[in-house]
Amino acid sequence: MVDCCALNLAKTLLIGGSLCHFVWAAPTATQQDFGPLKTYAQSPLQSTSLSPQLRSGFALPADSLEFYANTTASSIWAETDEYRADYYQSTFSTGLMWQITEGWQLELDASWRIALDTHLDNLTMGFHKLFGIDPNGRDNVPRHSFEISIPEYDVAYSDFKGETLSRTFTLYSGWQVVDYPNESLSIGVSLYYNYVGSGPFHTHNFEQALQLNYSYHQARHRFHAMFGGVYRKNPAALIPYNELTYAAAAGWQYQFNGPHRFLLEYHFYEGASEATSALSQASNEILTGYRYHFSSSVLELILTENVFNMDNSPDVAITLGYRQRW
Repeated sequence: MVDCCALNLAKTLLIGGSLCHFVWAAPTATQQDFGPLKTYAQSPLQSTSLSPQLRSGFALPADSLEFYANTTASSIWAETDEYRADYYQSTFSTGLMWQITEGWQLELDASWRIALDTHLDNLTMGFHKLFGIDPNGRDNVPRHSFEISIPEYDVAYSDFKGETLSRTFTLYSGWQVVDYPNESLSIGVSLYYNYVGSGPFHTHNFEQALQLNYSYHQARHRFHAMFGGVYRKNPAALIPYNELTYAAAAGWQYQFNGPHRFLLEYHFYEGASEATSALSQASNEILTGYRYHFSSSVLELILTENVFNMDNSPDVAITLGYRQRW
């Protein structure tokens, strides 16, 4: 009897030790660090204009390539005395990053945002109810609507499901400023073009951005920070945009065992327009991400939530992405 109990205890300890090793084992040396989450701003104005992204301050190995593709479904809800927005937007992005030399990097991104019915209202209301979050009036209107109304600027669109919100091309160029084994600093510029040829959101405009990227590595932890500014001159938009805005972001990554990563990020965007009091306020997004590593590629699952200003941010956004390096 005693021997049997001792044997069972030994088996339990062995299994427990194996699980602990699985969860806490050091990351495999051959697996690359893919830096911050690959996603984009989801707030109404920031998602359809140029917004600096949180990027790694570290360069890729010289002459290496990274291909990425991701899709995002987000739900927008805002209701104030000055404007109302209630719609879904879906984003499809793909791009290629090329580390030309040890100190110079280029990236070309193509993104398409379209108003698709993703039925996120059900998920959003369930999430708010589960955590006791105020739905901010969303429970008093029909679900799965597509409406934007800003009376002061004669904007009144409804039933625009299927319409293109933006179609963009962005060229990013980055240069290493500081490059140490555990920390790095880079500077980058972005050139952005948005063209929608027809429909209620037809537009064409160029925008430019400048940003600093800082990264620090320590054991299992990865820290990233970004500060940037955007310049736009008279964009052909539904409402007037501010000519100069800034953005900041910070992120943390924890490495569990070989293939698993947990990421947490905070993105701050200055208000992009003075058209309404809510839109003039800053947009704040919290991102929670899970990353699974393969030998030279990763899968990412990202949840974006708004904080502080509920009338200038996405209710919820879900992103699924794939990244491959050579």
